[in-house]
Amino acid sequence: MRASQEFIKKLEELHQIYENEVKEKAKEGLLADNTARTYLLHSGNFVKWCRNEFVPGGRNEKK
Repeated sequence: MRASQEFIKKLEELHQIYENEVKEKAKEGLLADNTARTYLLHSGNFVKWCRNEFVPGGRNEKK
C-alpha cells in the first residue's frame, strides 16, 4: 500500500463525491459521456494506485 488506511478511506470518500459530481455534470449536458467516463477511469486508477492495486502501463510490461 502506498498510503495509510486512514488516507485511503478519506480518498475513497472524496472520490465518491467527485464521481457523483462528474455524473451530475454529464447528466446536465455539461460533460460528454465519453469525457465523464475518462475522468472517472483515470481518477479511479489513481485511487487504485494509492492502494497498490494498479501499475501504470502494467499491461504493456514484458513478462
